[in-house]
This record gives sequence, structure tokens and C-alpha cells, in this order.
Amino acid sequence: MSKKIILSVQSLEQTIRLDTFLSSLDLFSSRSQVQNLIKKSQVFVNGENRKSSFLIKNDDEISIILSEEFSVIIEPENIPLDIVYEDDDILVVNKPKNMLTHPTAKETKGTLVNALLYKYGYNGLSDINGVLRPGIIHRLDRNTSGLLMIAKNNIAHEFLTKQIKEKTAIRKYLSVVNGNFQEEEGIINFPIGRNPNKPEKMAVVENGKPSITVYKVLEQFKGYSYLELTLKTGRTHQIRVHLSYINHPVLNDSLYNKTKFKVKTTEQVLQAYSLEFAVLRNNDIIELNIEPDSEIQRVLKFLRSNLK
Repeated sequence: MSKKIILSVQSLEQTIRLDTFLSSLDLFSSRSQVQNLIKKSQVFVNGENRKSSFLIKNDDEISIILSEEFSVIIEPENIPLDIVYEDDDILVVNKPKNMLTHPTAKETKGTLVNALLYKYGYNGLSDINGVLRPGIIHRLDRNTSGLLMIAKNNIAHEFLTKQIKEKTAIRKYLSVVNGNFQEEEGIINFPIGRNPNKPEKMAVVENGKPSITVYKVLEQFKGYSYLELTLKTGRTHQIRVHLSYINHPVLNDSLYNKTKFKVKTTEQVLQAYSLEFAVLRNNDIIELNIEPDSEIQRVLKFLRSNLK
């Protein structure tokens, strides 16, 4: 028994290979799976079979015919949601650490989407990003906690996505990193793409996508700094890659930081703590802020007591 999935391509800043785009969606467990589907003529772009190297663009429609072994079933789960803001169109939740934003081919339980489906169902969430990402506008890494915008319908989804694309939505993070800074504020502007040698990682690469992170030093200690970071673009692992590249990696980030900090945490010390965006019902601008999470507080307590 086969299943058809339809994806609408949105928010691309440049054309991208068909196989690269599908691999980035976490719908499949490997890039070879994606290429195999394309070779078997099970992937269509705007109704036509295309090769792996075909360049897709915004507003293209991709149809995928999945055989039973590729089907992914997303079950609603009664997982508590920390709702920070809600109206008829938009929801903002505080995602905890150790939780995926949405399911993947390998993990289909315990994600934020499972929790959203239990409370709102598919009919109560936008479907622009397909069955694996209902309502999801942007995502946070598994072990990055903090604020996420969720769309309850497609009009709200497009409204929020436009704000992110036009950079009118402001997303700020808190992090503790290795090293000290001479300047109190700065801009990190280096292109980011897939690491050619380690596909599970991203990297600063010459042909990567334009990526900009703004940092502000909030507090400094002996050998460590507490930062506020503002995203101007939203690449995968952007903050972690940029900070590692300038030799200020995020504490306890096992993927991009070779050293371990004395205070144990659930991976990277990074939190999405502030969101500013317009709401659909009246176009008013709202700003949401949450307190530093418990792990950031523990790290800061140690630094203030021992390394001030």
C-alpha cells in the first residue's frame, strides 16, 4: 500500500538540488533513500519526474509516492505544553531540552509535534510543511530550549513565514561560550552549508548560504562569556557553527566544541529566550521573553562564584 505526500516549497533564498532539499527535511533516514526514490520515479516536481540534480525553487510542488516501508505514522501524545502565548491563529511554546521539534524517519515519538497533535489535531494546525511538520514555522535543535512560533492555520503560517523571511520577526538567544571578547557587540557574517566531510554537521563553507548572527556580551568571566545572540538568518545550527568558527564555541556542545565544561548540562548551553513578531488578528507587535533556563542559571552561578 502506497502513500502520497505533497510538499510546497517555501522560504528558499536560492535554488537547491532536489535530493539535497528532500534530505534536509528529515523525512528519510539517509540521502541514499531519497536518491533511490528519485531513481524509481517516485518523486515529482510540479507533476513531472525530475533527476536528483534538478534545481527547485519557491512555490514548486513536490509529490512523493511512498511505499509502505517508508510510511511514517505520527501519533498524538499527551505531552504537557508550556504555552507562552496563544490566540486564534498563533501559538508560542517554550520547548524543553531533549525534545525534537518534529518527528524524523528514525524518531516518531516524544516530539513537540506529537504534543501539538494531541491538543490541536491536524485540523488545528497549518499543513504547509507537510505531515511531519504541522504548524511548524521554524525549529530548534533537540537540546536547544526556548520559544517557538506555531501556526494554527495556513494564513497564519504564511504571515509568520513572511516576517522571518523579511527579518521583521526578531529571534534572540542566550548562550555561554568559551573565551572572552574585546568588543561588546559584533556581527558574525560567514556562509553556512553542509560539512562535506561530516554530513551530520554544518560548517562555514565558501558556497554556503549567507548567514548572519549578531552578538552582544552580557557578562564576562575568566575564560568564558555570557552572550545574547540575534539571528538575522536561520540556518541549521547557525549560532553553534558561527561561534565555533570564531573560536568561541558554545559550552558542552559535543558537535562543535572539543572541550567539556565543569558543570554538566544536557548538551549545548543555548536557549531561544526572546521573540518579537506581529500577530495576525490586528498586526500588533508583541514581544515575549522568558527567564534563562535552569541549565544556564546553574552555569552562571558556577561562573559568578568561581571565575569572576
